[in-house]
Amino acid sequence: MFYSLLIHLYALLIELASPFHKKARLMRWGQWKTNGILREKIDRNAKYIWFHASSLGEFEQGRPMIEKIKAEYPQYKILLTFFSPSGYEVRKNYELADVICYLPFDTPFKVRKFIHLANPCMAIFIKYEFWGNYLGELNRKGIPTYIVSAIFRKEQLFFKWYGMLYRRFLQYFDHLFVQDKQSLDLLQSIGITAVTVAGDTRFDRVFDVYNHRRDIPGIDTFLHNTKGERARILIAGSSWPADEEILINYFNAHPDLKLIIAPHEIHREHLMQIEAQLQRPSIRLSEAFSKDSSDKDCIIVDSFGLLSSIYRYGDIAYIGGGFGAGIHNTLEAAVYGIPVIFGPKYQKFKEAKDLIAVGGGFSIPNADEFASRVNDFLSYPHLLEEAGRAAGDFVKNNTGATDKILNDIIR
Repeated sequence: MFYSLLIHLYALLIELASPFHKKARLMRWGQWKTNGILREKIDRNAKYIWFHASSLGEFEQGRPMIEKIKAEYPQYKILLTFFSPSGYEVRKNYELADVICYLPFDTPFKVRKFIHLANPCMAIFIKYEFWGNYLGELNRKGIPTYIVSAIFRKEQLFFKWYGMLYRRFLQYFDHLFVQDKQSLDLLQSIGITAVTVAGDTRFDRVFDVYNHRRDIPGIDTFLHNTKGERARILIAGSSWPADEEILINYFNAHPDLKLIIAPHEIHREHLMQIEAQLQRPSIRLSEAFSKDSSDKDCIIVDSFGLLSSIYRYGDIAYIGGGFGAGIHNTLEAAVYGIPVIFGPKYQKFKEAKDLIAVGGGFSIPNADEFASRVNDFLSYPHLLEEAGRAAGDFVKNNTGATDKILNDIIR
């Protein structure tokens, strides 16, 4: 089969790259350990719901479902798999999953071995996961299989005249839960009818984080200047160098604004590069934990896992990635009722387009547009308030996908 040949070729490339590439090495080594993990940890008498997430972002979409299953359906155990090291290495100790491992490559022999050892009673793939051999084997064994928070675009292979092979993959799902009506219409146009518009479970996740937000030591004193006055706070999340050049140049020239910047990469060289660009007093968050930072104008977040709670301190959010491959998570910031700004590459992100449509999100193509937008927010508080309210309402009005899906698949 041509598809399986391509997967074998991809696996070979990963193996050849592994001595020179850390992620390839982690993936290869992690997949090698998978069967051993399953033999050791899978209870053959238990019922496992298998969740597969490609990486960390997809995991966050599946997380509300995992948490609800563990809370309300204790008769099930959770098997969680990742394809990417950027997901597995961060969440390999996630406490609500009973078994966590890498997903082996989608070759027929490895697929049969995995499913035999895992023995799931149900499989749930998240957003973009269409592994043909896995789906085919699950279908052959009669294991109910779903995809959740999926979104489809007409440019995808399924909807091309030469995409017949990949359309068959979609037929293996017992049901597809999609984010919007456009996806529903596209699927129906190729004869896929077991489809429900359920929304995006990420809204439930960010709303849950909002409800359980925590204080971050070291930031409270930073929020005020030396006179005790509350400063305006710009929070930059998951920033890349192209974002930082725009942000920091503006920040250096506007002493009325304080900045909290959480770069996407926090290795030593990148943190030093940011510090070299700053012309105003700064401190790393790891140092601010134990120091009074009221005399500082910028905090650099040098650890992972805090950003979703840090947004609570902001007046304006900037989400990075829009000058590169694409923007990062806008919903984590929007849920706090603050306007969200991002770069020009957002077209593949439905939530970003919807945020713009409701007046809570703003795309900027260059530094001048960024300056103009932030100047307006700082000069006209009513614009800041209106945009923030639109962003917060957008998130709250789109929660509920988790309940819709689980009410259908677990009875």
